[in-house]
Amino acid sequence: MKNKFVAILSFILMLSFQIQGQKYFSKTGDISFSSKTPLEDIEAESHTASTVIDLESGKIQWAVLIKSFEFEKALMQEHFNENYMESNKYPKAKFAGTIEDVEKLDFSNDGSTVVVVNGKLNIHGETQNISTNATFSITSGKITGMSELKIAVADYNIEIPSVVKDNIAKEITIKIKAHYEALN
Repeated sequence: MKNKFVAILSFILMLSFQIQGQKYFSKTGDISFSSKTPLEDIEAESHTASTVIDLESGKIQWAVLIKSFEFEKALMQEHFNENYMESNKYPKAKFAGTIEDVEKLDFSNDGSTVVVVNGKLNIHGETQNISTNATFSITSGKITGMSELKIAVADYNIEIPSVVKDNIAKEITIKIKAHYEALN
């Protein structure tokens, strides 16, 4: 069921790009996040994020199912989905934005390029403007995109019970990475 939903979500993302141009996608993007405090480090990752880039328009989109994040401890994963993220009510996180300097990207030659990405990140039903750097690397025709950003938990209306407030950082680090393929 989860794989079917991811496939449908990927298809919808790809259809949302109506402008003609070279498009690249991945259905196996990696997203991880970490919370580091003196009391506890919390980390989780997903390897099923979907992403699409349109080089002509500079548009970029990401989507990930909240329940796809895996934790070292099953109890953390359960609390994350039920108590904090309410993943039945808010099943996915989404980003839609633009690569501001898309003309700097040349996917036909090996090398790395840092670009600025601006857009809207929706988590837990809340949307915030995001601006971050992303690095796109091309090696032997294979394209990898990577970025890292920090978000404030409070900006996304995620309530942390006072009993564990010192165990969870106020700012969470998010890392994303995808190996893109051409969409023909």
